[in-house]
Amino acid sequence: MRRLQCRAFPSPKNAPIIYEPFEITLFRQGYLLKKINYRAAHYTQSAPSIRQCPADQGAEVAFAGRSNAGKSSAINTLTQNSKLARTSKTPGRTQLINFFDLTESQRLVDLPGYGYAKVPLKMKQEWERNLTEYLNERQCLKGMVLMMDCRHPMQELDTMMLNWAIEAETPVHILLTKCDKLKKGPAQSTLLAVRKHLKEAQVDDLVSAQLFSSLKKQGVDQLMQTLDQWLAVEEAESVRE
Repeated sequence: MRRLQCRAFPSPKNAPIIYEPFEITLFRQGYLLKKINYRAAHYTQSAPSIRQCPADQGAEVAFAGRSNAGKSSAINTLTQNSKLARTSKTPGRTQLINFFDLTESQRLVDLPGYGYAKVPLKMKQEWERNLTEYLNERQCLKGMVLMMDCRHPMQELDTMMLNWAIEAETPVHILLTKCDKLKKGPAQSTLLAVRKHLKEAQVDDLVSAQLFSSLKKQGVDQLMQTLDQWLAVEEAESVRE
């Protein structure tokens, strides 16, 4: 069984800068996929567990991460709506699974943050149980965007979330957030180190990574490219039929 190990990544002062181009239209299995309008995202409902989630159909992508990794800010930056996902200065405030519809069959999902220190143990255990249940049983889940602070990637709980997804064969796209806090060289070096770690663990076919900054709007196009591929799977399959 493929599994990742928690590890630290040093950031040297000098590293090459690599810029990745973004294609506005994508091709997947011979079909043209249209770019999704993420500004159309709107809140629909919240659920304490998978039993209260919307019908398990269509396609959805979940956003997960530590409580201080900038998860809500990333969703708000993606959708260009600063009030869509609730942000808080108190880590662990997001306690529910929150759903945002893009279309009738495409959704973004804001999962409860993890790694919170200022909430009761019983509440932590309940949230973790709900997260595990959601990742293992939600059939319309097409992928997970996992937020990690660029300065402290691949911590123990991050690795735990990755291993859950790997065991469920769920694609994961890592956002190394707050990269504006580092200079370009060290930030790029961290990205390369994370990608090397994924390759060495032989999970790079299922897990990808990129730099991201909500403050500087860096990496938004690359994130959209990944989400377009995941959320368009249902549409492409229906076209082939």
